Amino acid sequence: MPVPPSPRPAERATRPAEAATDDTATGSQPPRVGPLAHVRVLDMGRILAAPWATQIFADLGADVIKIERPGAGDDTRGWGPPFLKSAGGEPTRDAGYFLAVNRGKRSVTIDITKPEGQEILHRLAATADVAIENFKAGTLERYRLDAASLRAVNPRLIYCSVTGFGQDGPRKDQAAYDFAIQAMGGLMSVTGERDDLPGGGPQKVGLPIVDLMTGMYAAVAVLAALARRAETGQGETIDLAMLDVQAAVLANQAMNWMLSGRVPQRGGNRHPNIQPQDVFPCADGHLVLAVGNDGQFARLCQVLDRAEWASDERFATNAGRVRNNAVLTARLTERFRSFERDALIAALDAVGVPCAPINTIPQVFDDPQIRHRQMKRDLPHPVAGTVPQVVSPLRFAEAPLRFDRAPPVLGQHTREVLAELGLDDAALSDIAARGVT
Repeated sequence: MPVPPSPRPAERATRPAEAATDDTATGSQPPRVGPLAHVRVLDMGRILAAPWATQIFADLGADVIKIERPGAGDDTRGWGPPFLKSAGGEPTRDAGYFLAVNRGKRSVTIDITKPEGQEILHRLAATADVAIENFKAGTLERYRLDAASLRAVNPRLIYCSVTGFGQDGPRKDQAAYDFAIQAMGGLMSVTGERDDLPGGGPQKVGLPIVDLMTGMYAAVAVLAALARRAETGQGETIDLAMLDVQAAVLANQAMNWMLSGRVPQRGGNRHPNIQPQDVFPCADGHLVLAVGNDGQFARLCQVLDRAEWASDERFATNAGRVRNNAVLTARLTERFRSFERDALIAALDAVGVPCAPINTIPQVFDDPQIRHRQMKRDLPHPVAGTVPQVVSPLRFAEAPLRFDRAPPVLGQHTREVLAELGLDDAALSDIAARGVT
């Protein structure tokens, strides 16, 4: 398949950000903006970890080209219900799971098992700054899409591989999912109530936290490699493993064991190092108390009309409160029951004692601070009319972010992106008819 030469990455990077056209009901999109508006990302990821990283890049203004299987797409498109509804009220093919991690990208369908599909990806890699994938170790080598193959095409390319266990080691060939890594990586050993209490036993976090943290680490690694490339001109190959990430984020719990030799245990909502930090029942609901220092504890005692607790040698310091937590928690629990939750929260807020209600997810997005910060927005969508999105929390004064491109429908931008490589309508129709795209 003849494909005209693509612009070299260095040439593309020096051009002003191009207008990103989009075949939606809203017409052409304005030029990309944001700190990464000069960057192009080839996204060969699927499921969550890699797509979470590339959504961060898209939010930051990068041109993210998402490669998907013809006819099927990213697995998460089908991970529902719920599914997005069309403007007419009928379910679409796109699940909420997919919509949560693919905002701002251009979807291109390519069959990577076909030589012509591989050639197209080589051409795209020649124009890209970053490539990211999360196939099992060794999979993409069979299709000439591994780091060595694509960096041979573009030595300046930053290639990030995300796997469960890394590119080497005894587990490198194993598949991994977030739930399993939470278990293997120690997170579930410190999450959940104690075994001897009601509801005790290991629990996973209520979000796919290892996938999300791996995506965050991938974004940090790629940004570091981009910064280094600006100084040296060299590309990079990044090997990122979910199990490594989970081990890294054990943080204070790992250090507690390393320093003491005591194996951290599940403790429910109680903090292992700072007290009082727990969930407490009020007369009409629960609140979270997160006292962080001795001054806050003294002010808590004043609000509770128990000022003498702050001078009790068992509770006067954080170390004492940790050692005597059972006694302190029993006293606080009894005292909190005499207060109405919202009134107590207001009183504690007034004196600077950290506390909070336990909100449902709808209550989160009804919070006046979240509404003020516009964390939930509705973006134009070619099938549904609009699609709700929880947008990036990043705020830049000099390079503000803009959210104007919804998660794409499958193959929405195939013709657009491949036309940028120089393919004419006849060539595009031909490869589509032969199942390449």
